[in-house]
Amino acid sequence: MKILVTGGAGFIGSNLVPHLAELGHEVVVLDDLSSGQTAPTARPRVRFRRGDFLNQATLGECLDGSDVVVHLAAMSGVIDSVADPAACFATNVEGTFRLLELARRCGIKQFVNASTGGAILGEVTPPISEAMAPMPLSPYGASKLATEGFCSAYFGSYGLRCLSLRFSNIYGPHSAHKKSVVAAFIKGALHNEPLLVYGDGTQQRDYLYVGDLVRGIAAGIASGTTGTFQLGSGRPTALLALIQALETICDRRLEVRYAPRRSAEIHSTWCDISKAGSEFAYTAPTTLVQGLRQTWDWFAANAPAWSRQKVLTAAD
Repeated sequence: MKILVTGGAGFIGSNLVPHLAELGHEVVVLDDLSSGQTAPTARPRVRFRRGDFLNQATLGECLDGSDVVVHLAAMSGVIDSVADPAACFATNVEGTFRLLELARRCGIKQFVNASTGGAILGEVTPPISEAMAPMPLSPYGASKLATEGFCSAYFGSYGLRCLSLRFSNIYGPHSAHKKSVVAAFIKGALHNEPLLVYGDGTQQRDYLYVGDLVRGIAAGIASGTTGTFQLGSGRPTALLALIQALETICDRRLEVRYAPRRSAEIHSTWCDISKAGSEFAYTAPTTLVQGLRQTWDWFAANAPAWSRQKVLTAAD
């Protein structure tokens, strides 16, 4: 199949695209490189197009001849969405709607929508599942819920097979430009800087290694199924436990500083992955220590590149 991956030069895309190519798919990567990441490494069966997925002409070119769209491009993050809700709506809701409409007109067979779990459901008793009623607490969560609604409508009204995958907290190689806690903590530890914890560190998250995620996305595509599915590890991890795991990997104590808890952030969330397991045999076998060690090794090996990126970002 020919697969268009929007945001394909980002963290998840950088891991997903090679995996799809290894499975024999032809992949078109569309990314504007606005997060400071580099263009994908040239490889067989992969074509890179630099551009904005909000540009209809660029999208039309990339959709030509494609069978599947994996839509990863988005304005991500709860805190950024609280600071600028209008930009979040324009990119995530209006942008996804326009992509769906163009995909329908171009005869795309399947649309995979990157969504989220905890931000959509709000403060509920975990584990979270697809059966729970949504109650987003941030513009980011609301925007992702809206994209799920449009995906459902486009399947119901036009027969476009839409698969919304609710990612948990993803970590792994190629995440240097991300604001995620794992990336921030590893960079801080490698620079011998204190780790900043908002709140008391008891908050829990479902940390999923990116290798397990990309295998889940590929399995979802191969299944041809539709609907909404949680993709996570299915295991809760407290922030302090995450720090302890990193201390084991780097074999030293890490300095931690505490700040007040931030608004719109959920205290604890992790997910029930049984629906995805039943529908397309999804599993998440990588343990937290295994995944963190692979992530640490990547950051350590690529320190000169992301350290320069950090300086350039700060200078901007």
